[in-house]
Amino acid sequence: MLTSILSSPRIIDVADVFQRNLTLDTAKDCFLVYFFAVRALKLWRHVRARGLSRSIKDLYVFIAQRTLRLVIALPSMRKRIKTEMDAARVEIDQKLIPHGKDVVRHLELPKQGCTLEWILDAMEQMDREGPSHTITGKGNYPVHSSFTDGGDDMERVLVAAFQRYCVSNPLHPDAFPAVRKMEAEVVAMCLRMYNNPAGAGATTSGGTESILMSVKTHRDWARAVKGISEPEMVVPASAHAAFDKAAAYFNIKLHSIPVHPETRQVDLKRVRRAINSKTIMVVGSAINFPDGCQDDIVGLGKLAKRYNIGLHVDCCLGGFIMPFLERAGFSSEPFDFRVEGVTAISCDTHKYGFAPKGSSVIMYRSADLRQYQYYVNPEWAGGVYASPGLAGSRSGALIAGTWAAMHYMGEGGYISSCRDIVGAAKTIEELYILGKPQASVVAFGSRAPDLNILEVGDKMSKKGWHLNALQNPPGLHIACTRLTVSMVDNFVQDLKDAVWDAKGSPAGKGTMVSLYGLGNSSAIGPQMVGAIVSAFLDALYQA
Repeated sequence: MLTSILSSPRIIDVADVFQRNLTLDTAKDCFLVYFFAVRALKLWRHVRARGLSRSIKDLYVFIAQRTLRLVIALPSMRKRIKTEMDAARVEIDQKLIPHGKDVVRHLELPKQGCTLEWILDAMEQMDREGPSHTITGKGNYPVHSSFTDGGDDMERVLVAAFQRYCVSNPLHPDAFPAVRKMEAEVVAMCLRMYNNPAGAGATTSGGTESILMSVKTHRDWARAVKGISEPEMVVPASAHAAFDKAAAYFNIKLHSIPVHPETRQVDLKRVRRAINSKTIMVVGSAINFPDGCQDDIVGLGKLAKRYNIGLHVDCCLGGFIMPFLERAGFSSEPFDFRVEGVTAISCDTHKYGFAPKGSSVIMYRSADLRQYQYYVNPEWAGGVYASPGLAGSRSGALIAGTWAAMHYMGEGGYISSCRDIVGAAKTIEELYILGKPQASVVAFGSRAPDLNILEVGDKMSKKGWHLNALQNPPGLHIACTRLTVSMVDNFVQDLKDAVWDAKGSPAGKGTMVSLYGLGNSSAIGPQMVGAIVSAFLDALYQA
């Protein structure tokens, strides 16, 4: 009887339904547990990397930004913000775009080709149309903190190289074998400068592309070798913005680690806490852009080796200064491929290497690692396509100019240049400086409560000195060049006068004060600055 009851079709159907429901419920529960576990792990990694106080601040900023977005969406606020932004755009246009009845605009192709004489006259006219402090191709110009000049003799060398290879394209090495050879030799010379002659590298269009390529290379390496599909990298707060750009381009989570307020070096303990199973690389600078200080590369190298991750050393700014410091008579901390754990170094040739603008080198410890930089498409309808970096066609003239500049200067020339430039920087270091600058960049701030250092920057701009504004903490920096060497005493005196003027009659309306004051005004401030900067970028393309 019992057997017949249990074996009845109705009982069996009920049991099957119960079993199916139990399986479905179990699957749902497992999915929810997995979902929340993954989220909890990501939250734990975030808090561990950034600290509890920073994470709470991030949450506050997140909530404040969304609240403020609702407020500024109100018609009255939207109208007010539009009025302010329109005024900012007009001011930007007035500063960048020449105005007046004498301005000649070239908005369409001429009906007939123009002569060389006409072209040179038109260029001279455009130089005259710019502001009085414009840096032109010829003539006198003020010292600019990001402008490096190899002198008139170097200019003639570069022009000769450009003229010879102005139509060459490294994308076709069989057609331009000399350019291919020069590019390989530029990379080889840089590798020897950084004590890795058996390594590998490639030329790029500048420091940003070198950094982008390194990040892309480490991402693809970590995906192929370690199976990392959600990459993260750990970067000092003082590192170049190109790392943030790379994170945005390549969908990589970036942990920004604070630097020590005195040494300006990244906090190694915080770096170690930020490293996890998703980390593909850490970053150090030698030297960094904001204040010219060097991170502890040896300490970072130990962490990179311990966790089997990459270490990129950004030497873009210090490219042709750092390798020559000791031979020029200055102290130096380890920073190159002799440090265990360093896997990549970026070095700009167009700064203190005096090569033409638009040239840099990215170096790797091995050719095996460089393979992950390449893009190869064997199935394209146009034939097999391969390129070492972001660009396809490139200018062979830039490579030829770089090769020529490095040979014209030679080791002795770069040592002498390093001695002069860093010597000028050491003179400026007598002021209140941030950290302990290693090379050519000096950053200074203000301890006085009644002195806004950004106000000093605006005063210096009126004196013809183009200094870079810093934030977190606020400051100014100058990248000393050959032009600075003979004018260092004038700089120090002008800076003292600017400090006095800023204390005595602060206007509070200069470019630096206005822009960076807005950025720190509220949680929405950075977005407002972003909108203004976007307007600036728009103005660059307004003819």
